[in-house]
Amino acid sequence: MTSFLWKKVSEKEKEDIRKQAKGIMDDFSGKLSKVKGEMKEPLIERDEGERKESGEECCDDFSREIMFRNAPNTLKGTSKNEDFIIGERKGW
Repeated sequence: MTSFLWKKVSEKEKEDIRKQAKGIMDDFSGKLSKVKGEMKEPLIERDEGERKESGEECCDDFSREIMFRNAPNTLKGTSKNEDFIIGERKGW
C-alpha cells in the first residue's frame, strides 16, 4: 500500500515542480499587492456571551442515568435502549 504513496521524482520533474510553485506564488503575491487598503479583522459584539440553559439536568456528578434521561425521545431516527443512544444516520 505504501508504494502508492511515494513516487521517485527525477531531477527534471523536481525542477518543473519548483517552476510551477514559484509561478503560483509570484502570481498570488502580484494579485495580493494590488489589494488596496488595510484588511481588518471583523469585530463581532454580542449582548450575551453565553447560551441560555434549556432546563436539562446538570450536576457535578455526571452519571449515565442523567445522560439517558436527557436524551431526546422524539427526534426522527433517534431511540434509546438500556445501553445505547441510537442516533439517526445520514439523515442530514
